[in-house]
Amino acid sequence: MQIEPVAQEAPERAIVREFDLSGRTAVITGAASGIGRETARLLAEAGARTLVSDVNEGGLAETVRLIGKAGRPAITQVADVSRRAEIEALADLALAKTGRLDIWLNVAGIIVHRPLLEAREDEVDRLLAINLKGVYWGCVAAGRAMKETGGSIVNLSSSGGETAVPGLSLYSMSKAAVNMLTRTVAKELGPFGIRANAIAPGWVDTPMGLHSFRDESGAIDPGKRELGLQQRAQASPLGITGTTRDIALAALYLASDASRFMTGQILRPNGGVSMP
Repeated sequence: MQIEPVAQEAPERAIVREFDLSGRTAVITGAASGIGRETARLLAEAGARTLVSDVNEGGLAETVRLIGKAGRPAITQVADVSRRAEIEALADLALAKTGRLDIWLNVAGIIVHRPLLEAREDEVDRLLAINLKGVYWGCVAAGRAMKETGGSIVNLSSSGGETAVPGLSLYSMSKAAVNMLTRTVAKELGPFGIRANAIAPGWVDTPMGLHSFRDESGAIDPGKRELGLQQRAQASPLGITGTTRDIALAALYLASDASRFMTGQILRPNGGVSMP
């Protein structure tokens, strides 16, 4: 009897399959602009059903429009990540609308630029509520929803969490805490097939990244911006600055099966500016 050879999958098809998110559901917070928006768009292009969330309703509408251009409808929900109940509601909505939750990205965050000795209690409370507690409760909500099926949690950290920058003590502290939280989540939820990783980008040209280019009125100073871009590019061995797509591609890797052996890690797309 002649045995027919087993058909081999084309190598290029295997690569596509490992990054394919078809049939999976992803929740992305902070999706109204910048890295969150680009990540939501890219995950949708990879086949994921996306639930995008932010406090900025107008920005969310634009994100949904961009995702829709690729023929991928998105679920949208305005939510404040500083409120646990609203985060939990995102997980419940994803399960109710799609029957599953596979990927959770904690992207929402703010920055405060203020010298340590000029710290204000209201700014401390607000930043920690969003940058740290928001990520914490996001991991809790995702873990609860993924406990039976496994999944991937991706937290947005920053190179600021590993490098001391004057004036950014509060922001840096929150991101350093996110790094340790990510490792702990990976340890606790790994037995359920849940992976947890963080992305610590270098400087990226986003609305948040423009805080140091503003004049006294709060408007962007074109001269400051151009000089700042040059300085940040020169700090990289590659001579470039990052884009939101660079970070979104890192998120796609961590969300997909291509990173099945990655958990508890801090991925650092930063152009080589920082090499811990």
